[in-house]
Amino acid sequence: MDDDLVSVDEADRFLRELRLGRGRAETTTKAYAESICLFLTWCLLTKRDWRTAAQDMGLFMLWLRWTPGNGGERRVVVPGPGSKPVRTDGRINKVLTAVRGFLAHGVVNKSVPGWILEQIYDLGDTNDLPSEARGEDSSLRYRLRARHRLQEPETDVDRASDEEIVAMFLACRSARDRLIVLLLARVGLRRGQVAGLRRTDAHLLMDSRSLGCDIEGAHLHVIRRQNVNNAWSKSRKSHALPVDFLVVQAFDQYMLERHGLLGAGGSDFILVNLFRPPYGSPVTPDAIGELVKSLAKRAGLGRNIAPHMCRHAMASNVSDAGGTLDEVQALLGQKHPSSARPYLHPKPSRLRAAVERVPSSRTVIDGVRK
Repeated sequence: MDDDLVSVDEADRFLRELRLGRGRAETTTKAYAESICLFLTWCLLTKRDWRTAAQDMGLFMLWLRWTPGNGGERRVVVPGPGSKPVRTDGRINKVLTAVRGFLAHGVVNKSVPGWILEQIYDLGDTNDLPSEARGEDSSLRYRLRARHRLQEPETDVDRASDEEIVAMFLACRSARDRLIVLLLARVGLRRGQVAGLRRTDAHLLMDSRSLGCDIEGAHLHVIRRQNVNNAWSKSRKSHALPVDFLVVQAFDQYMLERHGLLGAGGSDFILVNLFRPPYGSPVTPDAIGELVKSLAKRAGLGRNIAPHMCRHAMASNVSDAGGTLDEVQALLGQKHPSSARPYLHPKPSRLRAAVERVPSSRTVIDGVRK
């Protein structure tokens, strides 16, 4: 909305298409809305027409780096030696991605002049793409490449160690919280998938054919739905994940706890509020994030643990136990094998064992290993 609380039609139309036409998550749509708001605010403050302001995108990037948001104390750009940027390179790139999509949408709908595409995209070719993205056809193909993009420093997403997960599990004060920790760290669900689980998604019998399911053993179905608690599965495709006896036992203990407090009532969601109102309503993804953070503090871990770090731990443990990359990919619900690689954090002992398996040159005599 603008200063007069009137919605900006083009932005509103783009966000509706993003959410309803392309099926993007509500959180993704919200992030795009915040990015477009920053762009429109910059245009307003610098007296630029947003339809043609892309020709000064470099100045917009400078503004993003040094100008605080609505919650900042400083209201002017204050760069200089020793100053800490307000937004990281990664955050700026995400804003630029949303703005490019917004302007391209305007070009398609004839509300933005076509020459704007020349300002936000360069004509590139497939030579700068990784080999797996080029496809089987090795011929040169041309594509549009974003003109404005900062080089982000490579950062490793840490995993929660097994000792940290056990400490958080022991710090839990309810069966519900213990189940949440296991769903994150032993099944590898995202917090949105955990909060979105329904009772019908849990098939914990060895034989589920009576439920109309042919999958053997105890398992959970992860299904993308529109949920009242804003829980959302990032995976578009529904998939089933096997669970072990620890998770099944945690489910049993939690359902006894839930029945003792709510009886047969409560939401159809598996995880609901038990200890504060509104009782029986589904927990939210944000509440799961706050729980994990508080458990890390209660366990005295000395650092914050995020739910996604537990997912990394699960993938690494599967790999350390001999799981192959395609198995890790399937258990994470990933579409491409390369998507699972960032989740692998080999144990130092496994790396040392790999080096020690390499034979010494002294054991090779006349081309024969002894």
